[in-house]
Amino acid sequence: MTKVRVVHYLNQFFAGIGGEDKAGTPPSARPGPVGPGVALEQALGGAAEVVGTVVCGDGRFADDMDETAGALLTLIERFAPDVVIAGPAFSSGRYGLACARVCHDVATMLGRSAITAMHPENAAVESYRRDVVIVPTAPSALGMNDALRALARLALKLGRGGALGPAADEGYLPRGRRLNVRAEGSASSRALDMLLARLRHAPFVSEVPLPRYDRVPPPPPIAEAARMRLALVTESGLVPPGNPDRLEWVRASKWLKYPIGARRHLAVGDYEVAHGGYDAGFALEDPNRLLPLDAVRELERRGEIGAVLDDYYVTCGNHGILSQMAMHAREIAADLRARKVDAVLLVAT
Repeated sequence: MTKVRVVHYLNQFFAGIGGEDKAGTPPSARPGPVGPGVALEQALGGAAEVVGTVVCGDGRFADDMDETAGALLTLIERFAPDVVIAGPAFSSGRYGLACARVCHDVATMLGRSAITAMHPENAAVESYRRDVVIVPTAPSALGMNDALRALARLALKLGRGGALGPAADEGYLPRGRRLNVRAEGSASSRALDMLLARLRHAPFVSEVPLPRYDRVPPPPPIAEAARMRLALVTESGLVPPGNPDRLEWVRASKWLKYPIGARRHLAVGDYEVAHGGYDAGFALEDPNRLLPLDAVRELERRGEIGAVLDDYYVTCGNHGILSQMAMHAREIAADLRARKVDAVLLVAT
């Protein structure tokens, strides 16, 4: 039997080029497996061969997705793969988005099978899960071996032209697709069986799982506002000139904090906006419209609040993935608690 031809996509870190200092690495290709690709080829057994590895820096991909994705597609096509495997990306947001985009383009533009793997809370999951086969992984590379084995098993099936069964059976993340299957009993009898199982506190699996949303109880009011320490947080994408930390203008994978110091207000020309969801012209005319430092300084002067934290926190909420935004919130909140903040003014757009 002819071996399945596999092309593996990696970022600069897993390709052994370097860390964040090499995130601008341009697309390149190498024959054979590289880094975790060696273990991937072992997991594939003798049924498949990693014929090539395509590499790109996470920063390079994030800065110019369309052009970089096109260059990667050209490199991949030269290896004539039966299936492309990207990652695993684990919890890395930029790497996850690159892996998912590569797989999406391979499937839609080259007509080849593709599969990736990442943690279910990776920002890329909600953006691409309907179009890309994504294997769930642990949050970190400690789960590398398990991820590679799962990728190898499904990649062999896809590379041979096979069709994947339901997500629950095959082990990939649900894609929101409903497939017709022949079931024993009518819908009403199956529903009744589930109801009886629930009444008996017996296990059962719903055929239509519903999304779950957090209930956030409001905190108690501040007892003494004149003594509180207030922090300013915004999802408006307000950053220093040049966006030095590369906050993404859509589906942000990070949050940042920048110093306010003793400033009484935010000056025109000292900030720009990294956000693709609104017209930022009004904000550039007066950055205090996004981060009302001038107003809270006046409250501070009048003694109505105690003090303003000397940093502000920012991310971009444009097309924010719910799980990623929740992660940002937990991390920012932990940082604020460590700095003894009593209250937060969260400015949206």
